[in-house]
Amino acid sequence: MNLTRSHAQAHTFDAFDHLATMVAVLRRDGRCLYVNAAFESVLGLPRRALQRGRVFDWFVDPGTLKVTFDSVVANEFATARLEALLRRPPGAASSEPLPVHAIVTQIDHGEQVLLELVEIEQQTRQDRETRTLDQARITKELIRNLAHEIKNPLGGIRGAAQLLEMDLESKALREYTQVIIHEADRLQALVDRLLAPHRRPHMVADVNIHEVLERVRSLILAEFPKGLSVQRDYDISLPEFRGDGEQLIQAVLNIAHNAAQALAHRRMDDGDARIVLRTRAARQVTIGRQRYRLALELHIEDNGPGVPPEIRDRIFFPLVSGREGGSGLGLTLAQDFIQQHHGLIECESEPGCTLFKIQIPLP
Repeated sequence: MNLTRSHAQAHTFDAFDHLATMVAVLRRDGRCLYVNAAFESVLGLPRRALQRGRVFDWFVDPGTLKVTFDSVVANEFATARLEALLRRPPGAASSEPLPVHAIVTQIDHGEQVLLELVEIEQQTRQDRETRTLDQARITKELIRNLAHEIKNPLGGIRGAAQLLEMDLESKALREYTQVIIHEADRLQALVDRLLAPHRRPHMVADVNIHEVLERVRSLILAEFPKGLSVQRDYDISLPEFRGDGEQLIQAVLNIAHNAAQALAHRRMDDGDARIVLRTRAARQVTIGRQRYRLALELHIEDNGPGVPPEIRDRIFFPLVSGREGGSGLGLTLAQDFIQQHHGLIECESEPGCTLFKIQIPLP
């Protein structure tokens, strides 16, 4: 292969780094010439380590893949597809094999083979994200319209109760009008909280996510000084980005405060309550049908009892709360604030571990 061709091919390979799927370019003997950024990210291994071996070493049961690969190399098929299990490297967060859909294709006139791996769960996850975003948009519009519809009659009810109270001589009857006024004020405050995110302008400036997290950490520890550890696990190489710092503080604080309250009853008494604030960079991330080269991945993890199963799928809906006396607005507002930064919040929860994952595009 001459240098001009090699350079042009390397440039073509670099384009694979923009794909969300895992891509490897292989020689006819199965040895690896190239893997893209998505492959590195999913397996958590550097490109050089992946390029040292043969493709079949990456799979739990490589027999079927080997037969398919040889058929494509022998030109029996131009393209072939199969389901397979990709091995996790030692030390990975999960030891479970990754189910993938593999596509094996001839390139460079049969001299090389392109292997594309699509996570079987990836499409499910993207569909779930799309549903979450669509539901959030519908919810936001519903809240705004409902709040406006409630606001005007509330003012009339309160005013009528005040006028009625002025004409009542009985103290017992005036107590009833006070109940009406008090409840009208309470509902007015709730309406104001529902409308607050839409009224406040989006104040954009350079944001350092770790300054945001340190502010949240100090607020949580000030309110829960005993029995709670708020641990840091930061990637300090993350760049600043344009955003509304106050909104981000409020969004993270709402999640962390919920976690602290869930831990307050048992874990704090035992002295082993823990919240972890973790930041990482994620490459080639899809958020709401949009592809981003780089994104902030922020984890807020706690070792509390977990989100009750009956509300797990609805925790971002307004007025849904797993805590007695909770307003059910904290996570709704957090999701709204993060979406204003073109991001998304997801939640995974089981007893002993609840993880909220925030993704926000980075420049």
